[in-house]
Amino acid sequence: MALLCSQVRSEFSAEVTDPLVISHVWRASELAVSREVSCSSGYPLLDGELPGAGWPRSSLVELLVQQSGIGELQLLKPLLAKLSNKQRIVLVQPPYIPHSLAFKIWGVDVTRLIWVRAPSTGDALWTTEQILKNGSCGAVVFWQNHIRSDSLRRLNLAAQGAETWFWLIRPMACATEASPASLRLGVRPAMGGVHVEVLKRRGPVSDKTLFIPLADMPTGRHPVHHENAPAVNFIPSAVTARNAPPVLV
Repeated sequence: MALLCSQVRSEFSAEVTDPLVISHVWRASELAVSREVSCSSGYPLLDGELPGAGWPRSSLVELLVQQSGIGELQLLKPLLAKLSNKQRIVLVQPPYIPHSLAFKIWGVDVTRLIWVRAPSTGDALWTTEQILKNGSCGAVVFWQNHIRSDSLRRLNLAAQGAETWFWLIRPMACATEASPASLRLGVRPAMGGVHVEVLKRRGPVSDKTLFIPLADMPTGRHPVHHENAPAVNFIPSAVTARNAPPVLV
């Protein structure tokens, strides 16, 4: 028995050199060092709490907000502006009409900004999954209040197979629900910015509440029924027929 235990300890103490294994294993006391591509959020304080020191690509990232329109898009602004230089950005089911002037001020190329509003939750989920699988966009931001666990898993798998940055924005109440997301952040409003909590990440549990200063929104918000608010590249539904891939123009 003693010899068997010694052999087991020896096998488990052997150095792991397989890159695939290394990319999925990390010390609980340290942030994971992932082989996935990541890009700085543009906020050094936030980068310091994110594995890879930035937003991970090919991964489901959840932003759980106390309410919509508190600055969650501004957290993504630096990367969205960078990606829009060469790639398209898709906003699916935003609670407010995307305002072209605000995005221009943020440095986002609005000619590459797509707004998709699907007629139902099922259509929105399907459209988002197909956009990720299509691989034609640099980033996808998807707002949705209620998602079943099986739908979350499908989105996660689609994100893992895409060279795309993907954020799912949901209510803060969803923090108590299980999620396959590798990264979950809680976002609350604060004077002059937002408070951000790292709810889940590959690495040690974080008990910090980060204050991220944000510039004031240059324009007001407009409810989705406001017909006079300027919008960008509106697509009522990416595709109404489920037997064809989404065509983004």
